[in-house]
Amino acid sequence: MSAATTRSRTPDRLCAEAVDLARAAAEEAAAPGVVGEHAGLVSEGDRVVTHFFECKELGYRGWRWAVTVARASRAKIVTVDEAALLPGPNALLAPEWVPWSERLRPGDMGPGDLLPTDAEDLRLEPGYSGEEEPPPNSAVSAEMTDLVEAEDAEVTAGPPARLPGTPSRGSVSALAEELGMRRARVLSRYGLHTAADRWDESHGSKTPMAQAAPASCVTCGFLVPMGGSLGQAFGVCANEFSPADGHVVSLSYGCGGHSEAAVMPKPPQPAPPVIDETRVDPFPLRPASDSGSVPIVEDESSAELGHS
Repeated sequence: MSAATTRSRTPDRLCAEAVDLARAAAEEAAAPGVVGEHAGLVSEGDRVVTHFFECKELGYRGWRWAVTVARASRAKIVTVDEAALLPGPNALLAPEWVPWSERLRPGDMGPGDLLPTDAEDLRLEPGYSGEEEPPPNSAVSAEMTDLVEAEDAEVTAGPPARLPGTPSRGSVSALAEELGMRRARVLSRYGLHTAADRWDESHGSKTPMAQAAPASCVTCGFLVPMGGSLGQAFGVCANEFSPADGHVVSLSYGCGGHSEAAVMPKPPQPAPPVIDETRVDPFPLRPASDSGSVPIVEDESSAELGHS
């Protein structure tokens, strides 16, 4: 039989009348003057009743002091079980606690902060470190295995002491170290996709800046290409006047700082000089006389007028 079926719906009379006992227990547990009026009761079971009192303490709006009283079977003495401060239906509650890993947002980290990465982080997967790779001259290495298969007619059961072929120069682990692959973990496919979605959301073709741009970043001279598979869709902006300077941008992104957005006009060139051939300027043919008179030089037009 479940507890719900044995629970009495009708409060016990003696326990329901023990309001003063419950108030005294609440005032003993609370600070003086914070226990308010009686706010009802509820039956918790056979001969078990919880009394509620309003809480007047600042910062606990809607909370209630709950005092549970009970009596033994065939007993007339009511005793206090417990007293506690509980939230009511309209109580002011603190927001639900969220783990720090879910509260953290981009830009929250500062100098000296450490962000441990979960061992089961879906964004990462084990990388190639080369620690478990056998030496190239080992009998169990891949290179020696290929040579053994090629020389299966002449190879004995033990490791060959001398073979006509030689392993390629440098081991796989050395090549991995040269390429920067000797890392414990690398980005998984899920990590690549989430990074691409995040970058495309901040600097992609659907942003207002890209919608108003004269051209996309794929044709901009300030775009620095990226390596790897992400380089097929993203690059790094190197225009100091662009709002995306130093950020990873989608090739379909764009802004007003496009290298070919507006060609600077050349300074206007002055018009070439114009020679007026319809006017004749007089020039003296001989120096001025001692009398101070200035000789008059007549042009052709004035001479013709004088003769006429």
